[in-house]
Amino acid sequence: MFDKWGGYYTAIRSATYFINHIDGNTEILAINGQQRIDQYKAEARFLRAYYYFLVMQQFGPAVLVGETELAPDAPGSAMQLPRSHFDTCVAYVASELDKAAAVLPLRPSNNGVVSDAEYGRATKGMALSVKSRLLLYAASDQYNGNTDMAGFVDKDGKPFISQTYDPEKWRLAAEAAKQVIDLGIYSLYEDPGGDPIKSLQGIFLQAWNNEQIFVRKANNLWNFDVHAMPRQAGGWCGLGPTQEMVDAYFMSDGLSIQESPNYRETGFTDVGGRQVYNMYMNREPRFYASITYNNSRFQGGNMQSEGTVTFFVSGPNGKNGHPTDYTKTGYLVRKNVGTQTNSGSGGNGARQNRPLAIFRLGEIYLNYVEALNEYNPGDPDIAKYLNLIRKRAGVPMYGEGANALPVPVGKEAMRAKIRAERRVELAFESHRWFDIRRWKIVGSVMGQLHGMNVNKDGNEFYQRVPAVVHVYRPEFQWFPISQYEMDRGKLLIQNPGW
Repeated sequence: MFDKWGGYYTAIRSATYFINHIDGNTEILAINGQQRIDQYKAEARFLRAYYYFLVMQQFGPAVLVGETELAPDAPGSAMQLPRSHFDTCVAYVASELDKAAAVLPLRPSNNGVVSDAEYGRATKGMALSVKSRLLLYAASDQYNGNTDMAGFVDKDGKPFISQTYDPEKWRLAAEAAKQVIDLGIYSLYEDPGGDPIKSLQGIFLQAWNNEQIFVRKANNLWNFDVHAMPRQAGGWCGLGPTQEMVDAYFMSDGLSIQESPNYRETGFTDVGGRQVYNMYMNREPRFYASITYNNSRFQGGNMQSEGTVTFFVSGPNGKNGHPTDYTKTGYLVRKNVGTQTNSGSGGNGARQNRPLAIFRLGEIYLNYVEALNEYNPGDPDIAKYLNLIRKRAGVPMYGEGANALPVPVGKEAMRAKIRAERRVELAFESHRWFDIRRWKIVGSVMGQLHGMNVNKDGNEFYQRVPAVVHVYRPEFQWFPISQYEMDRGKLLIQNPGW
């Protein structure tokens, strides 16, 4: 089970200890290092705030431990702390991120020296980006006037989640995102040759580009590559997008498949001798940059040159060829797959090392337009920043440019477009689960999900069939706190339904 509660609090304690004990360090001060100490404290403060955010993202209301670490031999009675109300947690973490941002450098540096060797260190933009996501979540339906959680209360009967909707939370979320934008040092990555597909790939594969805000140098992306690649390339066919995700991508005219006159689910088109199902024709560049579909072209891993990939039951990547390593939906994730990773069989071989982008400017633009639309619908910045995302993606924009689409009118219409854009732009970047929870739409989008018929060859493959059932219950709004932690924390109140 993905139980991170204890690990996050171990990290929170380590950061607090560091903050409380680094001042006066004689070795650092001996080299005129007060600036270094200040930066290190700000980095630790940022990390502590980020770990609190991760607790809140997964579990909801957190336990705010305070500024003084407990002694290692403190009795159990001294460790009994209750969970704080969610808004209290938000205010504390936002304040800590502001304090860190006030000291952290704009560019990765050490003791004032900007250097490529310091990439990965905390920066002002990283702190403000975490604050942007934090306040966006706090303004959303899951936390802002969520009367479904009226029974989730502390020992005194006060709800952990605000029962009164406050539109000002959207204003704060919009301002937080704009703070990042206004730093003026980030930009959407665009391929020098203007190819939108290469632009979309380069967001992740061009290390340390100006769209990346918060990245992790040490990561397991090579393993992601292996899971996402077809068996033809030495991969494991392990990451299969659902048909619902495939359907979410727009057409090349910028419209959804429900709106576009160009969408067809019958027949085939000859593309260089390949028969491509018409469902996959005339789609937007993000589709081709993100999805490996049947009879598409692929190069990477063991495939030293570009080749055609199929998922027919009897094909080289099909179900008959391996008891487990086949896609259950007839698709594989292509987004953020490093083509130079060569796993061979059994997962051995060269690894393409690249940073993992955890926060990037594309998300911040989408955070901004969502919050602004909720607080001040019709603000011209909404279409402006939404269009920047669409322009880079190579699809028609709203109200400007070639083949312009009408600007959505009204908060609800624009909200639907923003959510659709966010689903596609941020696909496979660990956002969707948290987005559908905070929008309180989990029950309507989970359930029976579909794919192509991987049990068939030929034209029979191209049938929508159930691929998986994702069960949803109301208690899935948050992860449960483990019984181990509940037994130790006598004042802890468990999440609803667990």
